[in-house]
Amino acid sequence: MAKFLSGTQINEFKECFSLYDKKRKGKIEAKDLITVMRCLGTSPTFGEIDRHLQVHKIEKKGELDFSTFLTMMHRQIQQEDPKAEILEAMRMTDKQKKGYILASELRAKLTKLGEKLTDKEVDELFREANVKSNGNVHYEEFTRMVTLPSVDY
Repeated sequence: MAKFLSGTQINEFKECFSLYDKKRKGKIEAKDLITVMRCLGTSPTFGEIDRHLQVHKIEKKGELDFSTFLTMMHRQIQQEDPKAEILEAMRMTDKQKKGYILASELRAKLTKLGEKLTDKEVDELFREANVKSNGNVHYEEFTRMVTLPSVDY
């Protein structure tokens, strides 16, 4: 697994994993898997967690070691593509296939569906992506802007 993940990633994963290793036996409870994975920036669904556990023959009330966790994290990272997910969601909203949606429509979805954002968070997102609140959001451009790597200072 080390050949697929960087040393920095492995160290970060180990640190978070250790926080949930309550018995200090090098294992976490399967019920904590979704929380640990989300803390590390992935977005697994409950169905995906169930599949990870099934692949490794781990009961929902069982435990998993760090090596198994690394394999699960690698698979989760490989299957997630935030750019594709955002584009797909925006295309589903664009019934006439115009290539854009109204900013007001996007705001409504961001504040009412899924992991709801506050109006202030949407304002910040729109500002960073150069979206005018009364305009159109061209989803290809918007997706590119919001998925640019952030600069570490």
